[in-house]
Amino acid sequence: MSRIKALFTSFIRGILNSYAQVFFSNHSLFAVFLILVSFFDIYAGITGLMSVIISNTAAYLIGFNRTFIRRGYYGFNSLLVGLGLGIFYQPSVELWLLVFFTSLLTLLLSVMLEGVIGKYYLPYLSVPFLLGIWMVMLASRRFEALDISERGIYMFNDMYALGGLNLVKVYDWFTRLALPDSLEVYFRSLGAILFQYHLFAGMLIALGLIIYSRIAFVLSLAGYYLAYMFFHLFGGDFTTLNYSYIGFNFILTSIAVGGYFIIPSRYSYLWVALLTPLTIIVIISAGTLFSIFQLSIYSLPFNVIVLLFLYILRFRERNLGSPQLVVVQHFSPERNLYSHLNYSGRFNPALPVNLSLPVFGEWKVTQGHRGEHTHQHDWQHAWDLEIVDEEGHAYSRSGKEPEDFYAYGKPVVAPADGWVEQIQDGIDDNAVGEINTVQNWGNTIVIRHTDSLFTKLSHLRKGSFKVKEGEQIKKGALLAQCGNSGRSPVPHVHFQVQNEPYIGAPTLEYPLSHIVHHAEDRQWLVAWDVPVKNDLISNIDRHKVLENAFHFVPGQSLLMNVSEQGSPMRQEMLVVKVDSLNNQYIECERFGARAFFRNEDNVFYFTGYSGSRRSVLYYFFLAHFKVVKGFYCNMSIEDPIPVDLFHNRVLLFFQDLVAPFFIFISSMYTLSYTRIQDQLSSPVITLNAACEARTLKSSSGHMDFETRIDEKGIKEFRVIRKNRVMEVTCI
Repeated sequence: MSRIKALFTSFIRGILNSYAQVFFSNHSLFAVFLILVSFFDIYAGITGLMSVIISNTAAYLIGFNRTFIRRGYYGFNSLLVGLGLGIFYQPSVELWLLVFFTSLLTLLLSVMLEGVIGKYYLPYLSVPFLLGIWMVMLASRRFEALDISERGIYMFNDMYALGGLNLVKVYDWFTRLALPDSLEVYFRSLGAILFQYHLFAGMLIALGLIIYSRIAFVLSLAGYYLAYMFFHLFGGDFTTLNYSYIGFNFILTSIAVGGYFIIPSRYSYLWVALLTPLTIIVIISAGTLFSIFQLSIYSLPFNVIVLLFLYILRFRERNLGSPQLVVVQHFSPERNLYSHLNYSGRFNPALPVNLSLPVFGEWKVTQGHRGEHTHQHDWQHAWDLEIVDEEGHAYSRSGKEPEDFYAYGKPVVAPADGWVEQIQDGIDDNAVGEINTVQNWGNTIVIRHTDSLFTKLSHLRKGSFKVKEGEQIKKGALLAQCGNSGRSPVPHVHFQVQNEPYIGAPTLEYPLSHIVHHAEDRQWLVAWDVPVKNDLISNIDRHKVLENAFHFVPGQSLLMNVSEQGSPMRQEMLVVKVDSLNNQYIECERFGARAFFRNEDNVFYFTGYSGSRRSVLYYFFLAHFKVVKGFYCNMSIEDPIPVDLFHNRVLLFFQDLVAPFFIFISSMYTLSYTRIQDQLSSPVITLNAACEARTLKSSSGHMDFETRIDEKGIKEFRVIRKNRVMEVTCI
């Protein structure tokens, strides 16, 4: 029974998204607006809905990707064809049959183009609709059983038949609105996307567009009015748009380029301005050509310009962020932007590999980049690492022998996954104070992490290598031991990053990932760090309690008792899952909300959230937005939260309007490692977190959390917001 219910829910979602996808959306309320508009002409609404149901049902029965069906990818082109047929022809049995077969044809065209265009990483947009509607329009000229629709000729009669005198009065009121001609055509162009040419239809779509996306609404106006200005600038006849309402091409092109396929920014808006004249050229030239066949160009200009632009962007060799293509599609320009900004700030996508220190424990940087002895010119980006005691000494006893130094003989490990590219061995250790300038680098290993990223570790101990050339190694794998070979007066590890696979290659400035800095009374974490001389640093030393608590695996479930002041206690089940793209997430069974996460060696991250904020999962997401799996008393870490997930909705509305140009609100997560009890027998760790919304650097909202963790996992956490407390116990 639950399987049938899930299938039915998925099918309904596919229908809604088929409407919303016309505007690149998956917003359910916006879909309801569009369905309502499609039924302004009752028969067009019926044929449109029929087309979606037929296409999605056939897609299920044939066995196409269910995720794509649910997202509306296979339904929205058939919807447009169905609406067009319903507007153009009188209702009849013959029309219903034509709708059935045309819906199948459009589905097949969609799947075919998914393969043909998709291999170039391009969307097929509404190309299946164009091919489908043109073919059926040409073929139907031979179908004598079909009658051309006369609806719309006697509009007041149609209105009276649908809703009586009251509907006629409402329609008459809208037609008498004293709107500028350009604005009236804008609204009618919006409605024309669904083959509805009423002013009220366009207004309703505009309202839905504002609810769905403020950026998309602004872009729709920008694209349309840019076209309006260019028509007048070049002396074009704007009545062309008023006659056919194909101005929706500018609207859809602007939304697609300005915020859906491209991250919204000043660059995306600039390209909207640059592409608008090209769209005008395609509209006029294609209209002239297609008039020979008595066919409308419909959305052809939009498809040509958007596909052409997205295709040429694939050939860029530089300036990849101007504009930036959307990598993970969130079906909202705002979420595309905020998620991109958050991801870039947290994960530094410009770095192909996260590099750690190649040693265990705390080491001191005795020479950093642009050093005073070596590390100069082409080899300036490197670190020398030694171990020191509490007094800052690098050795015990006399310090006259390499064995007296704390670093000597200590393990040297792989800073990241890779392959052993080159090993140089057989060079004796120097006496303390002596150097070998002939064999400068001493015993050395070069590791290949990508085709253009290598790390080199030098001055290693003779005969200590545990790997061989060509061997594949994992991060943290034992490579060799610290020695004193080459140009090394005292035992230390020389560590550098380079673009070439050779010993002696020039160095590359490249940061290390998640480095803990140690001082006498505190520790602090730096996510992306280039340590400097005298820094005492280490990798994160994982604590088994934290590592176990945040080791989520698919199939794992978390049952939570939730009690809140003024509300009865409830239970919510959270289940760990993985999607077809191997994205891991936690799902709330009650509300259907999802929190996506990444679980790296030493750090647990939540990366995104979708769904209801009434779910306990939302608070679990905020309380543990980023957790380092090592316990350092009184250490605090900060991480930015996407503003659309934690901020005042009124302020967020105004931020959305200007977000591509100026960000004036922010949200910050802070985690403090408060205390650990009974560390040896049965440790209990307490973490305190806070989320703060800021407006122009002033606090505008706050939420506090406290989590208690033992060796079995997360025991409980508390949420404090506006003097209300939520207690959550994990069963």
